[in-house]
Amino acid sequence: MENNKIEKKDNRFCVIMAGGIGSRFWPISRQKYPKQFIDVLGVGRSLLQLTYDRMSKLFKQENIYIVGSEIYREQILSQLNGINERNVLLEPQRKNTAPCVAFACSIIKQVCKDATLVVVPSDHVIQNEDRFGEIIYEATAAAEQEEVLITLGIKPDYPNTGYGYLQFLEHDSLRQHPNVKKVKLFAEKPNEEMAKQFLESGDFLWNAGIFIWTLTSVEKALEKYCHDVFLPFKDVVIDPQNEESINNIYSSCPSISIDYAIMERATNVYTIVSDFGWSDVGTWKALYDVLDKDEKQNAVINKNVLAYDSQNCIINVPNDKVVVLEGLNDYIVVESDNVLLVCRKGNEQRIKEFVVDVNIEKGSQYI
Repeated sequence: MENNKIEKKDNRFCVIMAGGIGSRFWPISRQKYPKQFIDVLGVGRSLLQLTYDRMSKLFKQENIYIVGSEIYREQILSQLNGINERNVLLEPQRKNTAPCVAFACSIIKQVCKDATLVVVPSDHVIQNEDRFGEIIYEATAAAEQEEVLITLGIKPDYPNTGYGYLQFLEHDSLRQHPNVKKVKLFAEKPNEEMAKQFLESGDFLWNAGIFIWTLTSVEKALEKYCHDVFLPFKDVVIDPQNEESINNIYSSCPSISIDYAIMERATNVYTIVSDFGWSDVGTWKALYDVLDKDEKQNAVINKNVLAYDSQNCIINVPNDKVVVLEGLNDYIVVESDNVLLVCRKGNEQRIKEFVVDVNIEKGSQYI
């Protein structure tokens, strides 16, 4: 089934979460302009724009909502030219993804009480969009027929230690949707040995953080498992333009992810084993994995780079500079504005540490 054959139904809505700060993509991703607003792939469109383009093939434009921090209001509106401002839901505080979902539910409920929601991050890469559309179609159909919470699981192709995992039950499926498998458990980011065991078992998947459920199902789950998030939004008619009312609600909400709030606690959680070329591009190494490489396995986002005796590097520098590298293997080389980062790919987990140190020792203008 191709995306252009998928019916855009009135009761199906998409929520794009766009509130992250992308600190692991420093120095290109900054607090004032994080990675979802950046063309990290070098294709002329930001990750948010690519996500919106993808979801616009599956949902009516008026049924797509963006949830992001109020400090990113101008970035969202300028990048999504023509979007109705009422479809941009601005959070006064960062409280993780559970309040984000509850906020979107409260707004969509005013429009359509029998809505089905697909919740997606704004900064993931999906290479096979036709296959993605097919799986979204199957998941929404299943969610409308059964009271289930669906999270997409990605079939792993190597023992990644940077993703959370979920384990599914092969022989426990929805009767009308055999591809929709019951989730047995969730697992945090594993060490390398555990990741290898997950891969070898065949019943563990990467947790993609893409959710499908009806409004009724997710509200029931929030009420049962995370009342602290459910209660502030309960029976409240929210005007997304009324900043004071939203401030009051958010000030009483805990900061908690939707995974911790309901997905790891509920007993009606299901998944679809998915393979559509997914990456959360959460790190420079993850971006390197999805980019095209030259004959030396360098991923270069700049037409003016000369690399000598260098291989397996990711290089992202401004196009108005000529950059010459010699003798580098497995390095991240990134320049943005007033910062140059040169770091071994194997040490990229230290980038958050670098950001903290730079903030303390050099000032917030560099982060």
